[in-house]
Amino acid sequence: MHFLPVAIDKYVVAHSEKEPELLQQLTRETYQKVLQPIMLSGPYQGRVLSMVSKLVNPKTILELGTFTGYATLCLAEGLQKDGVIHTIDINEELYDFQRKYFDKSEYGHQIIQYVGNALDIIPNLESSFDLVFIDADKPNYSNYFRLIIDKLNPGGIILSDNVLWHGKVVEKLNEKDISTKAVLDYNTLLKEDNRVETIVLPIRDGLTISRKK
Repeated sequence: MHFLPVAIDKYVVAHSEKEPELLQQLTRETYQKVLQPIMLSGPYQGRVLSMVSKLVNPKTILELGTFTGYATLCLAEGLQKDGVIHTIDINEELYDFQRKYFDKSEYGHQIIQYVGNALDIIPNLESSFDLVFIDADKPNYSNYFRLIIDKLNPGGIILSDNVLWHGKVVEKLNEKDISTKAVLDYNTLLKEDNRVETIVLPIRDGLTISRKK
């Protein structure tokens, strides 16, 4: 999704960091073998995730929605040397695909995979987190927030993807559109919850940065 004029968007991408070769390989294989490859974060947003992670320099990261592991590897670039990223996805068929690319990277030993419902897995994670990336099923965004906010360290960051939801957030709501309603509710929750300060960035399909006070 592009909210900027095409010429400006191309200029922004051309003058930003390049996508690493391993992620280019991952992208090619995702498009060859996996349904809905558009779910990949992509090279530009991936570099944004990498930059934020490097600025935070987290010891612990939680990712909700692994897909084929593209964003996982981007986020891992900012980990401390002894840091760990916990990544959860409900699709067990993607586990081996993810692990292949994790092990090709220098971060494989720092990435812990979980398969299942994040709502069941999160409460059993004993770690607290410096950085959380939410990019999973939209109807549960608010539920994820409520589960992770107390596990987020003070000053910790929540990155939330798809918060502009193809532009539907400013269109007339179809009451049967559960996902759009969920994104609208989530955006309101982030704006009104006084435990976090939030800014929405019009990057690709919308990326929110929320910082725990």
